[in-house]
Amino acid sequence: MHYHLIGIAGTAMASLAGLLRAKGHRVTGSDEGVYPPMSDLLDELGIAYAPAYDPANLEPAPDVVVVGNAVSRGNEELEAVLDRGLVYTSAAATLKEELLRGRHVLAVAGTHGKTTTTSLLAWILERAGLEPSFLVGGVAENFGSSFRLTDSELFVIEADEYDTAYFDKGPKMWHYLPRTAVVTNVEFDHADIYRDDVAYRFAFERFVNLVPRSGTLVLGWDSPDARALAGRSWAPVESFALDGPDGGAEGGAASASAATHPRWTARDVAYDAKGTTFRILRDGRDADPRGETFRMPLAGAFNVRNALAAVAAARAVGASWEGIREGLATFRSVRRRMEVRGEVDGVLVIDDFAHHPTAVRETLEAARGRWAGRRLVAVFEPRSYTAQRREFQEAFRRALAAADRVVLAGLFRPERYDETTGMDPDALVAGLVAGGVPAAYVPEVDDIVERVAGEARAGDVVLVMSNGGFGGIHQKLLARLERRAGSGG
Repeated sequence: MHYHLIGIAGTAMASLAGLLRAKGHRVTGSDEGVYPPMSDLLDELGIAYAPAYDPANLEPAPDVVVVGNAVSRGNEELEAVLDRGLVYTSAAATLKEELLRGRHVLAVAGTHGKTTTTSLLAWILERAGLEPSFLVGGVAENFGSSFRLTDSELFVIEADEYDTAYFDKGPKMWHYLPRTAVVTNVEFDHADIYRDDVAYRFAFERFVNLVPRSGTLVLGWDSPDARALAGRSWAPVESFALDGPDGGAEGGAASASAATHPRWTARDVAYDAKGTTFRILRDGRDADPRGETFRMPLAGAFNVRNALAAVAAARAVGASWEGIREGLATFRSVRRRMEVRGEVDGVLVIDDFAHHPTAVRETLEAARGRWAGRRLVAVFEPRSYTAQRREFQEAFRRALAAADRVVLAGLFRPERYDETTGMDPDALVAGLVAGGVPAAYVPEVDDIVERVAGEARAGDVVLVMSNGGFGGIHQKLLARLERRAGSGG
């Protein structure tokens, strides 16, 4: 078949294009402003795309048009699809029918940690010899890709709660036919999509309700809203938490709703410069018959939780403990998740995707544990719709207070907010300073680079947090530090 993707340069759409091509379909697409790395990926895949939206891109007429969720009415190419009565659908629906149906889908959902957990789960299954297909919302470093298609029955997919398309405002994860489902945690997010926390929780309630009784639901017990989902499940529940009392929850809807203890826990957790060591327990006893300590290169308590989720899901489909141990030990994470971008003149620059108060707090705590004794400078861009909302301002103040110094960037597209709905950067900075944390509001990227480079000293860890490109700040900062080192100031 001929699939044409409108909005092909988005990360998820480009990955879908690659999967469809791997399955043998003809794939074309269109987008505006196609730049590396997506342009490079599409070129490597041999997928032809038009660099602008145009009704002429629909000639000859494709069998199916896939409309990206960033494409809305008024797009001239989409309008031509509607005028001509062409068959159109969403990326999530295409994934379901072309790639997921008939397979055992391991779908990883949750407010935080799903990209890392999805990548780690896929890598564990790979090291266990199960060769899964996968689709993740980032580049999984071990595979060097965001997707892969194999002949395996297993398909690991990141299950996003963001909306599906302009004609389908339900979350993408409802399309994914989960048989082994993971919900890492649930905490209100995407205020541009969900009117309140009730609507947000409902998205996960319905997702859980899709898991067949012969499947498995893996739930994060440290998250109250995720824990509450146990009673909604017809499938056996495998709960996990960083730690908990001995004992565990039996599977099934009735018993899971009455459960009080997590099944999977971690003990003897220790952090160092090389990562994290811990024991894995199930129902209060060593889960691995060898009873040995596991090591992974990831840092932070939240990554121990991600590891427990991945292990529980992997065991649900028969992964060996040898594969689990090797997968954890050799996991190389995901780009933009505490990714080291470089170190110049003793100043370490880290890139992270954190954009929710909880993610910011846990990322800072993880950095503190991994680079103990070093001054931690947080540079945060409030870019997502949630990050810029006034109601999250105090939560961000508390989260950022874990740093030694804070630089707050300008709001992204501030015209979307007014004085009552948008974050007040000056007030946020004033609150940090009042609490004893040196902080500054510096709206422009180039000014941030000059300020940080001027104040940074050997031993500092500069943690840059944003869910966007942030004006290329990482390379600009490293280049400025190089010039500083070369000139002596």
